Amino acid sequence: MKTFETERIILRPWQKSDAEALFKYASEAEVGLPCGWRPHKDIEESKFVLEKILMVPETYAIVLKETGEAVGSISLMMGGRYGEEEAEIGYWLGKPHWGKGIMPEAVKILQNYAFCDLGKTVLWCGYFTGNDKSRRVSEKCGFRYHHTEYGVMMKQLGETRDVNKTVIYKNEWEKMQKNS
Repeated sequence: MKTFETERIILRPWQKSDAEALFKYASEAEVGLPCGWRPHKDIEESKFVLEKILMVPETYAIVLKETGEAVGSISLMMGGRYGEEEAEIGYWLGKPHWGKGIMPEAVKILQNYAFCDLGKTVLWCGYFTGNDKSRRVSEKCGFRYHHTEYGVMMKQLGETRDVNKTVIYKNEWEKMQKNS
């Protein structure tokens, strides 16, 4: 898997040594619940999530260059319900790092990777109704509202939620790149 770098962050594969950092951020209800998962209850749960969910292809730890700490996650989901030319970006970030432009920076890295290196022509991004932070990130990165999927079952939480789907097409993204 690739590694990506900007002045402030590195996107790299998750490692077992990230368990403590993962627990630090994933144990906060304000991080997990808006994303559809329960806060981690102990380090063992974080280790399990690392090995079974995060240490997979195209899922990256968002690492602060200044500290070397993994502070969030971003992934590119392909296959399954997505056509060969489509993918979806999903993400979360530890609360102390909200509002600093870290997540839009990470999303833009994966947009470039998906469109330029992987040949994708459509990128999706979803957020649950009420998750304004995720909505704002998607808007800052050029995604626009496409549709809402109503009553999506969140198995871990035992409830249903509405998912707002946003989209950006490669030609729209290319125009944004020329204008920036």
